Amino acid sequence: MAATAIAFSSPSSNLISTKGGDKAPRFVCCAAIPSQSTKCDIKNLLQLPINGKPKSVELSSTGTSLSFETQLLDKEVNRNTENRLRVFSGTANPDLAKEIACYLGLNLGTIDINRFADGEVYVRLQESVRGCDVFLVQPTSPPVNENLVELLVMIDACRRASARSITAVFPYFGYARADRKTQGRESIAAKLVANLITEAGANRVLACDLHSGQSMGYFDIVVDHVQGQPVILEYLMKKVNPEDLVVVSPDVGGVARARSFAKKLSDAPLAIVDKRRQGHNMSEVMNLIGDVKGKVAVLVDDMIDTAALQQLRGYQVVYLKKL
Repeated sequence: MAATAIAFSSPSSNLISTKGGDKAPRFVCCAAIPSQSTKCDIKNLLQLPINGKPKSVELSSTGTSLSFETQLLDKEVNRNTENRLRVFSGTANPDLAKEIACYLGLNLGTIDINRFADGEVYVRLQESVRGCDVFLVQPTSPPVNENLVELLVMIDACRRASARSITAVFPYFGYARADRKTQGRESIAAKLVANLITEAGANRVLACDLHSGQSMGYFDIVVDHVQGQPVILEYLMKKVNPEDLVVVSPDVGGVARARSFAKKLSDAPLAIVDKRRQGHNMSEVMNLIGDVKGKVAVLVDDMIDTAALQQLRGYQVVYLKKL
């Protein structure tokens, strides 16, 4: 009986499809695929006061008309409380930014992002953000360096435009794997990137399923670490019979994550892939510990990079599902 495998990964991860033989198990992968849509016209999705922003203060006077000073104060209060929340998108995943803005009942902020002939990034906000709480949605996914610099320039533009607060939203944190030294004379690039984002002017960051929890400590600002596990669990419970599931850890280092995932799937059985790393993006599968025959195997990992494990095992990608 052929087996089916399902792999989940962090948003904005890339996936490489491979073809297996007729008897090879199927490999089903769910990963976010960025699109190029940027405009959001959906409004009033949520019944929030004044489109999700604080209500302006109503000034009243008993028996007499408002004074000139009071009228000026009223206008100032209304101006400062309108459009306090702004969501802007970079070029990495505008579709995600659009969905976030639509959920909040907002339109995406207008921003001009271009490249000069030599590849330099140009960013200009097309609207005022003075005194606003700004959220910049820009995953630092491949091309990592390109998207990272774009995020930094966006943050700098908002800071120089007098934004009240700037939150960098990057579901995929580039360089997160370089969170420690494994050999002498190596760089801890995750700390460097955290410093760059902080120095650019961000007050807060929001990331999803970080490669390691210790990465949060590299930032000197507040970090909101969002987990995608609840969404994936809900999807599996609706689509797959719990008795057919087996949770697979793609390496020994991910056993704790896979075991936690399995417990929430009615204590599904656990399997472990024993692999040996030969170098960057190179690994050799030595053994599979556990039984996946006739089961729906769920591979739990924090990201899909080259999908080399699936190539080595002969899996075949049969469809992509956007999360």
